[in-house]
Amino acid sequence: MTIRAFGGPHRYVQGPGALSELAALVPLYGRRPFVVADVAVAGLRDQLTALLQPHVDGLEFAEFSGECSVNQIDTMTAKARAANSDVVIAIGGGKAIDTAKGVRILRGGAIIVVPTVASNDAPTSRLVIVYTDDHVLKEVRLMPTNPDAVVVDTSIIARAPRRFFVAGIGDALSKKFEAEQCFNSGGMNFYKARPAGLAVSIADQCYQVIRRDAISSLAAVDRREPDAAFENIVEATILLSGLGFESGGLSIAHSLTRGFSALPSLNGSLHGEQVAFGLLTQLCLEQRSAAFLTDMVAFYRAVGLPTSLNDLGFSGDIQQGIRTIAQRSVAEAPYLKQFVGTVTEDTLVAALTQADNLAKAR
Repeated sequence: MTIRAFGGPHRYVQGPGALSELAALVPLYGRRPFVVADVAVAGLRDQLTALLQPHVDGLEFAEFSGECSVNQIDTMTAKARAANSDVVIAIGGGKAIDTAKGVRILRGGAIIVVPTVASNDAPTSRLVIVYTDDHVLKEVRLMPTNPDAVVVDTSIIARAPRRFFVAGIGDALSKKFEAEQCFNSGGMNFYKARPAGLAVSIADQCYQVIRRDAISSLAAVDRREPDAAFENIVEATILLSGLGFESGGLSIAHSLTRGFSALPSLNGSLHGEQVAFGLLTQLCLEQRSAAFLTDMVAFYRAVGLPTSLNDLGFSGDIQQGIRTIAQRSVAEAPYLKQFVGTVTEDTLVAALTQADNLAKAR
């Protein structure tokens, strides 16, 4: 019988003011924190210093700016070693978090993740998505375990740009459909095992919460104040989505990000925006009904997700662009086979073309 596996962060804390929990959490994992902080949240430095200094023996900050690349990870790791750190704290968006995870892989010790945007589910996972310095996906690295703690201060998340919040919805929306395809096709999750039924259920719950509360939650984003709907969506986009993909597995929607990275005009689009369009493509491959696709496109429009390659920023010959996406995805995407049915370059071209035209037909 094939082994099933499920994993996740050791502790997850969410709510307004949750940042203050670091005072009690950090000493559980180390005495000399090395903080990888996104330059966009430099204003938190004084607050963190006042919060942590009474409880630790040393505190070192390193500003992250740019790409999660091999060079960036190596530079940060050298600083962490020089500081003799024993716990890494990641504060910022997905790339800053992944860079800190890369440091943890090379340096060892514990890691605490503090996301400042809810644009994807990087905070809970072991994965490190490494790019070249010119933003071409290079490799995926894995930490030996999930983060020791994830601290989500929703009063900070609520102040982040609306676009990042919407991108997180797009990234999370796909997990139900990808986990189901992985499970039904006999695929593997990120623990190199079969998905547990619990992971598929979590991915489905993630989708249900998003469809129920996403539109309402946008009002809280505009007010910059969390409410119940906002809290539910943050939990869905960070925790449920993270557990759903890592333990449930991925399929077509995330595979296409390999192809999207081959088109320079799409480099300005966010991961969750790309995954959202990738999901439309997957649903076309699944031959979903016209009514289902119409409903999904209407939801995308209501929350502000992309419904075409042009929405992602594409420029140039559309058919050549679609062919390039399909070719790169077939050549490089590791999750493409986790789909019920055969996926070829031509079937991907047809599905991408159909997805690109869905909104035009409605």
